[in-house]
Amino acid sequence: MMNVIDQAELQKIAQQVEISRERLQSMEQQIQRLDEVRLEQVRAMNTLKSIPKHGSEGIMIPLGSGVQILANISENAGIVIDIGSRVQAEKTREEAIIILTNRNDELNNILQKLKSEYEVLEQYVVSLAHQFTSGVEQIQENKLETPTSNEILAETKQIPTRNKRRKRGRELTLDD
Repeated sequence: MMNVIDQAELQKIAQQVEISRERLQSMEQQIQRLDEVRLEQVRAMNTLKSIPKHGSEGIMIPLGSGVQILANISENAGIVIDIGSRVQAEKTREEAIIILTNRNDELNNILQKLKSEYEVLEQYVVSLAHQFTSGVEQIQENKLETPTSNEILAETKQIPTRNKRRKRGRELTLDD
């Protein structure tokens, strides 16, 4: 009966390990997506910072798929930036850089928290895996140490039974 309880506990541990590993994969994907957003913001900030204050002529602006457009940027050219909920507003280059810097700081904080949660969960999965492994080893040891009912039957068959002896007369003896 004890093995059944241990096996049930091992099944619960195995389920917890599987659920936790799925959560780890989800967190890893989330970290990758957030890191991509962070890098995109860094590129945007660096691009804005690289534009000379007096403006520039003949700048190539990428549109995607290898397509670029030539444009002239005036000294006071506004930057259109998403300010949240898909609402866009025109800002100065300096304001846009400040907005992107603040977003990046927030994103770095979120990434840091997510990475520390990931590490904690990873340690939890490792401890569960060790717990599972030692539980399996214990069950295997118990199976080796505990004789099965077939083994017990085989041993009892090997013990010779005494034949009952009766004297010629029908009197009972101590052996009976």
